Amino acid sequence: MPASTSIAPRPGYPVQLLAVSGRALAQLVRSPSHSRRAEAARKLARHSLWLSAVGAALIIVLMAAFDQTEIQLMPTRGTPALWPIRILTDFGKDEYVLSVLGIALVVVALVAAGLHGTRRTLLLGLGTRLQYLFLSVALSVFVGEILKYLIGRGRPFVGGKPDPFNFIPFEGTGAYASLPSGHAITAFALAFAVSALWPRLRVFMFTYAIVILLTRLVLLAHHPSDVTAGALVGMVGAMAVRYWFAARRLAFAIRADGSIVPLPGPAGGRLKRVARGASAP
Repeated sequence: MPASTSIAPRPGYPVQLLAVSGRALAQLVRSPSHSRRAEAARKLARHSLWLSAVGAALIIVLMAAFDQTEIQLMPTRGTPALWPIRILTDFGKDEYVLSVLGIALVVVALVAAGLHGTRRTLLLGLGTRLQYLFLSVALSVFVGEILKYLIGRGRPFVGGKPDPFNFIPFEGTGAYASLPSGHAITAFALAFAVSALWPRLRVFMFTYAIVILLTRLVLLAHHPSDVTAGALVGMVGAMAVRYWFAARRLAFAIRADGSIVPLPGPAGGRLKRVARGASAP
């Protein structure tokens, strides 16, 4: 009689979940392997320096010539009619944005652990892109919090008057955490990151970011120079994270001239089929 062959059982779901999570984290810290990463690094440095120089000049001009005037043009803080603006501005709050992205990452890991083959690969491709979005916002916000502490700029009317030069470095309270704007950092980091992955969404995402920026001004939470600085920090942070991913061949490719472009991602229709398959009895 022919010898019977035994088929090794598949690892259980907890083991699969640990494996999926471990690989997702490991890919972020592996050594960069892209042959064109040096060209991309030089291009990132040029663009970051140019953007920072222009942004810094604009921030100084706004601080000296426009911040105080703009504050006086805004409605009185606490005006009841501003309640829609107060709701809208929360769409740029870093805790909310990072929570949504974090939950999406957890859901992808939980579902992918129960799949195999092409369906798992498709879902993990989406997970890599969610990692990029999450880290772009998280890194930018982290840098922004350090800058807030170091700079210690007072918010509008802190101290009783609209003084754009009210600084107490290392003060560390919310009243002196005006520069840069955290909401602007979050909104522009997310806008740049989403646009980098899905260029067709660029107009929509930057419209969203500008709206969030304007809500911070109307609510007298920030000066114009604060939101400009926040937009700068958010975009440069997302650019740096994009380079990190591209150098490891994750979600992005690098062209011969150092330009970073998105790799083709999982199509929406295929992801819907994966989701239906994962939820089927």
